[in-house]
Amino acid sequence: MLTWFITGASRGLGRLIAQAALDRGDRVAATARTPSTLAGLDCLHLPLDVTDPAAVRAAVTTAHAELGRLDVVVNNAGAGQMGAIEEVPDAAARALFDVNFFAVLDVIRTALPILRAQGSGHIITIGSIGGFIQGAGMGLYGATKFALEAVTEALNAECRPLGIHATIIEPGALRTDFISSDSMRHAPELPAYTPTAGARREWIRTLPGTQPGDPAAAARAIVDLAHTPNPPTRLPLGSDAVARMEAKLAHVRAELDHWRAVAEGIDYQDGR
Repeated sequence: MLTWFITGASRGLGRLIAQAALDRGDRVAATARTPSTLAGLDCLHLPLDVTDPAAVRAAVTTAHAELGRLDVVVNNAGAGQMGAIEEVPDAAARALFDVNFFAVLDVIRTALPILRAQGSGHIITIGSIGGFIQGAGMGLYGATKFALEAVTEALNAECRPLGIHATIIEPGALRTDFISSDSMRHAPELPAYTPTAGARREWIRTLPGTQPGDPAAAARAIVDLAHTPNPPTRLPLGSDAVARMEAKLAHVRAELDHWRAVAEGIDYQDGR
């Protein structure tokens, strides 16, 4: 039996992960800005605005005190942002990093002393396939998720010797309400980007109800992952995520091969 701490568990994937863990017989501390939205989850309910470091410390400390340990820390809370790089205002970009990156960093840093003292634990961060490959229209959102990829890779290098695993989940399009106005922010549009970022925006608007990924199946896969003794650093979820990851890997390989002579040609030639 594992003990979970989950941010952003009021709806969507976070709530489904909490329920899947409970169905597995695990214990859960579920958090949300408004705890009443956690009604129906038979677990510990905690208030948490992830952008408030004091609230993060209080929630993690309370969960540990009430449940006795923390085995799995899930960073699920986050927000989306549509818009070309030039379109997204500075304030919006900074607010996005506060929610999607710095809040996650606070949760991780707060939980790590507990996990280190136990000599075990698993930090699972909900990223996006958009944190592995990006295109026009969601570059700043992707930047927050790319940053979490780096943190996850570094955590594995630093913490696996301490018995702590880190995994970033890279879902494709899941049939949740993430692209609704409650989660997805839209920057003012500039006509110059209508064929690029604008096309991505229009595609996003057609998605509700047609996303290929089953969020309940994704939640079950994440809970199964937490019970795996040797979890991966990254896990794409959904056939669309796998296809996009394979496309990125092929592109990087082809580009590297094409430019290899230039890349390797800047080394000293005298062996120094």
